Amino acid sequence: MNMRRVFFSFYHEGDKKRIGVVRNHGMCKPGIEAAGYIDAAEWEELKKQGDDAIEKWIDEQLKGTSITAVLIGEHTAERRWVNEEIFKSYEKGNALIGIYIHNIKGLDEKTTPKGPNPFDNFEFLKSGDSLASIVKTYDWKDDDGYNNFRHWIETAIASWKKPNDDLKKKKPPKPPVPGPVTPPRPPRRREVGSR
Repeated sequence: MNMRRVFFSFYHEGDKKRIGVVRNHGMCKPGIEAAGYIDAAEWEELKKQGDDAIEKWIDEQLKGTSITAVLIGEHTAERRWVNEEIFKSYEKGNALIGIYIHNIKGLDEKTTPKGPNPFDNFEFLKSGDSLASIVKTYDWKDDDGYNNFRHWIETAIASWKKPNDDLKKKKPPKPPVPGPVTPPRPPRRREVGSR
């Protein structure tokens, strides 16, 4: 069995425990080495160093990887650096897969709504097709990621053929912004004798 170095791309903030479930699973299975994991404190420190430092970190983490697994939570598709990691992975020639993690309980012991597919944020210049049209996605819980992750990785690597087409980034969806709350109107008082 070949050793596979997998780059994991994810949104740090909202999905810490969900990411941990997938990460800890990988530590239990032979033949998989994780790249791209960084804890929240290290990430905050890296962000303080600026965009160039983050780009360099991504490039370093991608070295020696053959596949990028994007862990998709409720807000993953909106995240700038996740989108950059997807783009750099594609340019490097990594196979790509997406794994929905919204069904894993978070720190609050609740699940979240399924987020949009981040691969829809990219389209091919020649064909106009979305990157999502060639990237297989799975649901960690519904598709039994604990037992099938290694198979997903091997299948993606074996079947990956980078199209002879350049990718264009589309603008990722913006998170919903709550609008102002309009208080309900008080009922109109009727004057005695009016209709």
